Amino acid sequence: MKRQRLEESIFRILMIGSTLLVVGSLVLILGTVVFRGLPALTLDMIVQTPKGGYYLGKEGGILNAIVGSLYLATGGTLLALLASLPIAFYLQLYANRSRLAEATRLTLDVLWGVPSIVYGAFGFIIMLWLGMRASLLGGIIALAFLELPILVRAMDEAIAMVPAALKEASYALGATRLETALKIVLRQTGPALLTAILLAFGRGIGDAASVLFTAGYTDRLPDSLLGPAASLPLAVFFQLGTPFPAVQQRAYASALVLTLIVLALCLASRWLSKRLAKNVIR
Repeated sequence: MKRQRLEESIFRILMIGSTLLVVGSLVLILGTVVFRGLPALTLDMIVQTPKGGYYLGKEGGILNAIVGSLYLATGGTLLALLASLPIAFYLQLYANRSRLAEATRLTLDVLWGVPSIVYGAFGFIIMLWLGMRASLLGGIIALAFLELPILVRAMDEAIAMVPAALKEASYALGATRLETALKIVLRQTGPALLTAILLAFGRGIGDAASVLFTAGYTDRLPDSLLGPAASLPLAVFFQLGTPFPAVQQRAYASALVLTLIVLALCLASRWLSKRLAKNVIR
């Protein structure tokens, strides 16, 4: 009895310590970004593009990076969603536990862990083969490849949580597998799918390596799919690389803007998830 209590106390201390370590790291990171970025964050920085000498400490802003990041992440997430939803439905409603499904899941798990720079290099090779230059379209394609395994595996797990009795009842009423997927499963997994989309979007908007070679960088607003596009992670990288303290402080302000965008998306997702959860049968 004493040994069991001792083991329980040890593991409780380890769990509390791990929780404090994770939460403390998060607070430290956010605190650093807010403390160093908030003083440099101005309205002009948000609504203006970089002007001549911006990286030397002169006037301008990061509007090009904000718009470019939103274009890249939104386009990449939509493209990945169009490809991942049919794959997830096929794995659960058609292939289920077949060898093909298990091999596909294993492949997706491996792809999930592949560094983003590899996706960037892969996208760059494809662009060279197609004769493309660094562009918004190239960045969107690279991010779609990056987000695809995240979306498929998250959706796969979400669809697996739908009660089997609900799907069997749909089949018993004469519905096909496709009708069951679109009218029953999709509605039941709405909140979980939103979470998966947000997870993929957050990975896409915060990634720098995959768009470094494929999307390039420009001080102008993106006006074409075939033109280069800036992004907030690269804006942070380039500003931190300058020797000017004022520009380095703007890098933390750029990181703060990126954090606020992700936070706003999280809040919007939670609100939508609560509304969609009313239709979910437990």
